[in-house]
Amino acid sequence: MGKITNRRFIWIRETKRQKQKRRCGRFCGTFYESEGKNMEWNKLLSAKRSRSSGSMGRHEKTADLRSEFEKDYHRIIGSASFRRLQDKTQVFPLDKSDFIRTRLTHSLEVSSFAKSLGQNIGENILACRKDPAFTRQMREDIGSILQCAGLIHDIGNPPFGHFGEVAIREWFERNLPVLIWHGKPVTEVLTPQMQEDFYHFEGNAQAFRLVTKLHYLVDEHGMNLTYALLNTIVKYPVSSLNIRPDSEDVREHKLGFYLADEALYREVEAETGTAGCRHPLTFILEAADDIAYKTADIEDAFIKGFLSYSDLREELARLHQEHGYGEGALEYRALEKLEKLYERGRERGDKNPGEYALKNWIIRTQGYLIACATEGFTSHYEEIMEGTWKQDLFAGTFGEALMDLLGDMAYRYVFSSSQIYKMEVTESVMLNYLMDIFVRAVMKYDDKEAEPDSIDRRIVFFISDNYKSAYLLQAKGKTEEEKLYLKLLLVTDYICGMTDSYAKRLYQELKAIF
Repeated sequence: MGKITNRRFIWIRETKRQKQKRRCGRFCGTFYESEGKNMEWNKLLSAKRSRSSGSMGRHEKTADLRSEFEKDYHRIIGSASFRRLQDKTQVFPLDKSDFIRTRLTHSLEVSSFAKSLGQNIGENILACRKDPAFTRQMREDIGSILQCAGLIHDIGNPPFGHFGEVAIREWFERNLPVLIWHGKPVTEVLTPQMQEDFYHFEGNAQAFRLVTKLHYLVDEHGMNLTYALLNTIVKYPVSSLNIRPDSEDVREHKLGFYLADEALYREVEAETGTAGCRHPLTFILEAADDIAYKTADIEDAFIKGFLSYSDLREELARLHQEHGYGEGALEYRALEKLEKLYERGRERGDKNPGEYALKNWIIRTQGYLIACATEGFTSHYEEIMEGTWKQDLFAGTFGEALMDLLGDMAYRYVFSSSQIYKMEVTESVMLNYLMDIFVRAVMKYDDKEAEPDSIDRRIVFFISDNYKSAYLLQAKGKTEEEKLYLKLLLVTDYICGMTDSYAKRLYQELKAIF
């Protein structure tokens, strides 16, 4: 099942040197200096923005007592892009239930977990004296940054969940080699990196693009968020030419930014001092995201009838048989907790003790996984700050085996079901049609050598003026070949900005389905 193997997991793998360092309470280690540490918190928590907000410093005393990172929070929650997440799917597209999670509710959960994790980890850095330059204000800033990062980590995703990303990638794989522009195949016009950007289309890279260029707040700087926050949301700090899906280094698995946005990312990277490494807070954001969606998928699957209490009980029994319970302070008897909760539900007289048990087990499991991630960051603090840690925060813990199981269960019980497959085929039909007509029309837009017909002009008219303005600004002074690349991005910008309902409605209207 997934990454789970037939070996017993201990709660954390440690070298002798690491064990010696971790002797201060539950998670901490004795004070030590990190040799060769590359990243420093005073740079990592940079409050710089592309356009100055007028503040002279991160905590300048003015009538506005908010920190720069707290200002980021209010910019995000007041944005239309954030509000659209309420009509974007998490797992079940266009679901009519008010219980099933949307991208908005998922993002709120990630935000909550990320802030809690950040506060826990910041407190451990202070209590264990991991870094003499780390201050209590930095702990507060970390919580604020992660709270914001959780809100926007999925803001660039297209309609219809992660399958929407797959559908767009596969559209480019099928069509980019056969598209003709000015008598030449598009693949002979675009540079290798431009082509790979589309073949590896990624919602994470789209999120960076949206908040920095596409969301119109005041000007071309998008939401004009702090550089610390911008770097935190880039999970994969590599270009499309440097992706290695099978790499042992998690940061190389996917695309982090498009060629069109690389210059800005490099500026953010230089300001925060990450130098090609993941921002340390990105590990925390990723852990919060993993906890949120893997536990939520199980709960949603139960509510939708894909998974029963008995199914979960049997899966946990096999997990413990293969891997034991973990060791040390973070031992977790997941099956025993589930069974005790079931008995408590029966004693309470609940009509469905299985539901009572599963929902309460989810809450307890989330708390355990937060503790695992806290331990993972603290134990590998040196490697994370040096940029040499290549795995997630659960690596080597019993939490890793449990997380693998939850993800594998979601795939077997939900994502590979006929109901989901039918939804995805329908979504693919809609997205393929929208990509077809918008790419055809947009390729003739702003082109002196091409004359769009009446339908193409009307198709381009549908695209948001904000997106077209962003394109025209970025296209100034560019070659025709570079403009073609930006025009293809204009299509993905527009489609990613759609909600599930809007994409479905637009498809039906353009196909004259009434």
